[in-house]
Amino acid sequence: MSDERENLTYELFGTAMRDMARAIADDGYEPDIILSIARGGLFVAGGLGYALDVKNLHVMNVEFYTGVGTTLDMPVMLPPVPNVVDLSKKKVLVADDVADTGKTLKLVHDFCAEHTAEVRSAVIYEKPQSLVKCEYVWKHTDRWINFPWSVEPPVVHREDQVRDA
Repeated sequence: MSDERENLTYELFGTAMRDMARAIADDGYEPDIILSIARGGLFVAGGLGYALDVKNLHVMNVEFYTGVGTTLDMPVMLPPVPNVVDLSKKKVLVADDVADTGKTLKLVHDFCAEHTAEVRSAVIYEKPQSLVKCEYVWKHTDRWINFPWSVEPPVVHREDQVRDA
């Protein structure tokens, strides 16, 4: 991986959402539900939800990255896991910020595939090594990405709060 980074600004994020929404609409795909992978996918789901006029947004929490370039062995779904009845026979668009290894997207895609009419994925960035090739991608890159919502350190450090309690 290069030392150079992709720098996504909020302005470029807006452009990415409109571009991806246009690609999805032009493709004729009309999702019933947008399923965001928290946390980065929350921004994408919200942006696409407004642009595609989809109000039915769901969230799936998946833990995989533990730091810059460090991960768990496998992604893990965290509660609450979406009820499969809510997804039954629906067209689902899975939204995330990046398909890096693709392991998180694969976990969510496989979870949805058994219960939905159709599942497709939309990401801002897709990396060459991703196990999942998303139907909708704003940009392909092999660089580390600075997202506007995560480039600054947290204002509050939760570990400090737990230790001090």
